[in-house]
Amino acid sequence: MGIDKIKNQFASIEQVTDQYLNQQSKVGKATQTFNGLSFEEILKQKTNPSNELKFSKHAENRLSDRNITLSQEQLTRLHSGAMKASEKGIKESLVMVDSLAFIVNVPNNTVITAMDSTDSKENVYTNIDGAVIM
Repeated sequence: MGIDKIKNQFASIEQVTDQYLNQQSKVGKATQTFNGLSFEEILKQKTNPSNELKFSKHAENRLSDRNITLSQEQLTRLHSGAMKASEKGIKESLVMVDSLAFIVNVPNNTVITAMDSTDSKENVYTNIDGAVIM
């Protein structure tokens, strides 16, 4: 009786395989994107909806300690540099704006540290995988 039940449901092993593989591929596609956006992109939008460049506490302290004030135009160029780094797939970027150097964590859209390039004695920047000169 049990064998007859299996025979009536599926004519071949290919049908069984197709049924289960098709179900898995449908599930996989549903979880990959939503309205054309990946989970990572949606998470970034929700955690930083304005896509605004943030400054870490360390970066804020460095700006203050070094008496660096940014004009609106410089902030715009810094943000533009971070966006260009993102487009190129850079994760940790040096963004140069005039004589100012910023290390930006691109995936988090966060300025990690800031300095006037004259403050850096050797002009050596480490732990970056790209640079943008604005």
